[in-house]
Amino acid sequence: MSQKTPRTILSSLLAAALACATALSPVAASAGDKLTYFTWSGYELPEFDATYLKAHADGVDTSTFGDDDDAFTKVKAGFRPDLAHPCYDKVARWSREGLIEPIETSRIKNWDKIFPVFRDLPDLQAGPGKVWMVPWDWGNTSILYRTDLVKDPEASWNLLWDKAYSGRLATIDAVHDTPVVAALLTGVSPFDMTPAQIDIVAAKLREQRPLLSSYTTDMTSVEQALASGQLVAAMTWNASAVALKKQNVPVAFMKPKEGMLTWACGFVLLKGSPHADLAYDFINSRLEASSGQKLIEDYGYGASTTSAFDAVPKATLESLQLPADPNVALKTTIFTGPMKQADDLAKMFEKVKAGG
Repeated sequence: MSQKTPRTILSSLLAAALACATALSPVAASAGDKLTYFTWSGYELPEFDATYLKAHADGVDTSTFGDDDDAFTKVKAGFRPDLAHPCYDKVARWSREGLIEPIETSRIKNWDKIFPVFRDLPDLQAGPGKVWMVPWDWGNTSILYRTDLVKDPEASWNLLWDKAYSGRLATIDAVHDTPVVAALLTGVSPFDMTPAQIDIVAAKLREQRPLLSSYTTDMTSVEQALASGQLVAAMTWNASAVALKKQNVPVAFMKPKEGMLTWACGFVLLKGSPHADLAYDFINSRLEASSGQKLIEDYGYGASTTSAFDAVPKATLESLQLPADPNVALKTTIFTGPMKQADDLAKMFEKVKAGG
């Protein structure tokens, strides 16, 4: 989540959804009087939109993306939904490219219920009373491992570099995830690297590449592979841990000594949207306590509002290892913010994945 992918690809229909999103033209995205929403798979569920759907019987046209970079590329190429759902570390790139317009916080009825740690993020600010993104979800990225197949591992990201499990490890195919972890393990600042430090991170990633079964953002496949024992450990988000525990698969979501990654994602309004009023209605519906409660209880992610956490029993939060105050989590995790050398890191990561 991020990031922010952000954090959250839960549907087995991902490939079909992505194909649909690619096929949509800019005209199709803005046609008619129905709101169009571009999001991570699993976030399109109508249960998140109860109030909106009561007021707007036509519903929402939704298409899904695989990760933030996929979403940005499609929108930059001309796809124009009304709302999109990127993660915080990518929002500045969307605004720099002129793809989004500021959102007026006076029209967000539960704005003051958003945790200040998210509401006041620097790259969200778009002038007095305006923001580039309304935060909705946050969560953690860590190692999900089979407790019966990996006995008492060191609480470290190094597990994903362990040669003893060669071919049975997987990691996330995103520059703000795996390269960030490689940076943490090499003592490099993840979000502001010199060219020499990028080379150090690249060397660490090259060590990992032959040990991996895959780089992927398809969490459904990862969960299936962990359940079958094909994988013993993988980088995932909270939701995968919740899903497998519900299936009684013996897994644990690690708290690495180097720190979990914490991301936050939310809603951006595409520039020139013909359905801005509907977009505000949709955002307001998502910020209601019942919507955030479902996000917490079903996926194990954090909602951005205090009211959502107030609606969840304390015992449930404890079982999800989810503190009601995100400031508690952020004291022991690495918050995924903007990366100053994101383009250079992306090129390096692609080269490493290709064997270079």
